[in-house]
Amino acid sequence: MTTPLQVRTISTAEHLEWIRSRSSVSFLQTPAWAAVKPDWRAESIGWFDGDRLVGAGLVLFRPVPRIERFLAYLPEGPDLDWREIDLDAALTPMVAHLKKAKAFAIRMGPPIVSRAWDAPTVKAGIADDALRTLNDLPADHNDAEALAVADGLAARGWRPVPTEGGFSAGQPRYNFQLPLAHDDGTPRTEDEVLKGMNQQWRRNIKKAAKAGVEVTQGGRDELTEFHRVYSETAERDHFTPRPLSYFTTMWDALTGEDPERMSLYLAHHEGDLVAATTLVRVGTHAWYSYGASTTEKRDVRGSNAVQWRMMRDALASGATVYDLRGITDTLDSDDSHVGLVQFKVGTGGRAVEYLGEWDLPISRLLYRGFTAYLGRR
Repeated sequence: MTTPLQVRTISTAEHLEWIRSRSSVSFLQTPAWAAVKPDWRAESIGWFDGDRLVGAGLVLFRPVPRIERFLAYLPEGPDLDWREIDLDAALTPMVAHLKKAKAFAIRMGPPIVSRAWDAPTVKAGIADDALRTLNDLPADHNDAEALAVADGLAARGWRPVPTEGGFSAGQPRYNFQLPLAHDDGTPRTEDEVLKGMNQQWRRNIKKAAKAGVEVTQGGRDELTEFHRVYSETAERDHFTPRPLSYFTTMWDALTGEDPERMSLYLAHHEGDLVAATTLVRVGTHAWYSYGASTTEKRDVRGSNAVQWRMMRDALASGATVYDLRGITDTLDSDDSHVGLVQFKVGTGGRAVEYLGEWDLPISRLLYRGFTAYLGRR
């Protein structure tokens, strides 16, 4: 039998040292992310094989009203060598540690891609009226080891969190990613990335350049301008915007941990701000996190221009993945969400499916109440 690992609290310095030793870790698993979620209590935990740190995670604790019990949540984590590690050796001590911290349930999202569909495959799927979701479409890439992890979690009592269209109450199961490196690890060139895009994307990038759209990086003071355009986007696209304070807190926390962790990009046309985006980077992984554009001057294609600048900067920084974050699993041309899928498919990347989020009930009574509460929201 494999000897269980030890799980215990680690310091912020130890956690950051672990992150720096990895090619990449989700930004939701950095110590700084705790400051972005002030309603949650946070703890960094480490997995030890003797004195050697072999894994780390950020745990966010959400209290149950009126009783001292918590949901322990590891968004897009923990960071372990999931394909190699023994599940019992890793999970048993984690559960014991979080149970002592009065967790009534644990939710985690192992950062493992199980399937992927290349852009031409997704495009063909959308054009096929017989297909409705990515599940109806054979994947171009299947990871048997990732699927074995899912089977192992289910066998140990973990439950997959239900999703609707690929989205759950936590992090998206489906994302769209643009590889910035070849399969052998060598970087792609800017020309290679550009040639991989569809004709519409290339045309829009050229149109923005011809119209004189200028993309620059901004700082904390420019977050106000970003938020103005972001609020306009929210009203136009019918979603509830986050307050400006959320973005200033995120900026202060992430750049305080690493000055290059978060960047702000602003696209101007003749002095008018027409699009703005934020980029987050940890190691070799860069994420497009938030984006906004004005209703006026959409024809100058500021959104394409700012995305292209972020892709080029990510490539220059040594990133191997440019992550456009969540999509739904729809292939239905009548679905209102398919437009976002098509926009991201135009970059020439791939749709990826993660293992999704998994729950382990510790107190079944409290867990049932918790899931019932979420169902009423």
